[in-house]
Order: sequence, then structure tokens, then C-alpha cells
Amino acid sequence: MYSKMQIVVVAPPEIKPEFALKFTAPHDYIFATDYNQIRNNLKEAQVVFDFFLSDNPDRLRLYQDRKGLIIFCQAVTSSLAQLVYDAQTELACTLFGFNGWPTFLNRPYLEVTMLKEADKPILQEICAQLGTEYLTVDDRVGMVTPRVLAMIINEAFYTLQENTATTANIDFAMKLGTNYPYGPFEWTEKIGLGNIYKLLEALYADTHDERYKICPLLKKKYLQEYQGAQ
Repeated sequence: MYSKMQIVVVAPPEIKPEFALKFTAPHDYIFATDYNQIRNNLKEAQVVFDFFLSDNPDRLRLYQDRKGLIIFCQAVTSSLAQLVYDAQTELACTLFGFNGWPTFLNRPYLEVTMLKEADKPILQEICAQLGTEYLTVDDRVGMVTPRVLAMIINEAFYTLQENTATTANIDFAMKLGTNYPYGPFEWTEKIGLGNIYKLLEALYADTHDERYKICPLLKKKYLQEYQGAQ
């Protein structure tokens, strides 16, 4: 592997501060907000962090022929297996998934999924060079932490919808009772309601589990927010 690597990060601009806090090892980082900006850099890159790939599986074709290239895909709303299936491509590169949601990236442990168990030594070596500990979870929609949190936020919206408590009281009770750093509505603000909505939608489509059926109030607020952004 490499002592000093060129790392391409394809991400929304708001991700950059938290990413920079998380990955402080002395590598060359190139940040881009769309795929057109990275094409010339891929020839020299050893690692790519792609925050858009799960919504654009066809973009795997940008990387597919790059043997030795390591791709970390933010894979919260899609499993890696589904992503590769949707892309209909064979990969020469190595693909991992990671939880890159706001507030979850800059933590001691990077939450990671693997497409192939045989890639475990590669993951261990690359995370050592990136200067991060990691925890592997099953390759499934929602990984672990986002799935649990999305369910909690959904239930909080049900509680609010039924006028059982206010948002402030729900946030206070959750922080006091579970020692979470944020309450469910505070966390929603930081992560983005759109991310929560899309994950719940993906979880329900994947499992048909009633726990992930989107609360009508959450859906209403999401649609209002989406329309307001148009």
C-alpha cells in the first residue's frame, strides 16, 4: 500500500469540515462537488470517498477498471450488493461502504461495510493509513447506527403528531434518558430531514417492517421542505 496517498473526496461542500476533522493523516486530499471535477484526478488517486454513489450507481463505471483503487461509498440508503447489481458492472476496484452522515463521520470508529469478506485485510491496512479505527457491520440498507436513529426519529414524530409532548420535551427526555448527544429533532436538523426520509423510505421498501413506515407528520414536513427548496 501507500505511505502518502492521493485521496479524492466527492461530496457536498458542507461535508468538508467534518471530513477534515476526521481524517488528519498527511495525505493529499482533493475535494470535488461533482464527478466532472474528478475525472483527471482519478488516474493518480489511490482512494476515493464518494458521498453520491448510492444515488448514482451508474457512476461505478468511472471506477470499475481501476485495479488497486479503493472506493469508500457512503452506503446508508443502499447495500453495496444492490449498488453493484444496479450498476450492472464488474469491478476491478475494491468497494467498501461507510456511514458518512453528518455527526457520524467524525467519530473514533468509522462504520464500514464490505462487499467481499476477502477484502478484510485491505480494509484493515487502508484504515490504518487513514488513521482511523473502524467497525464492520452487515451489508444492508441503513447499516446499524443510521437505521436505529432513523427509527427513533420516526417514533419521535409519531409522538409529536399525537400531541403527547413538544419537540423540546422529547429532545430533553431522550438526552436525559439515553445520554444521546442530541435529541431526535436536534439530530434531524443536523443530519437533514431529507436524509432521514430517504432512509426510512429505503428501509420500508427493503423490509416492509412497520417500524420504518414513515410517520405522516414527518412526510408532511419533508414535502414542505422539499417544495420550499424548489
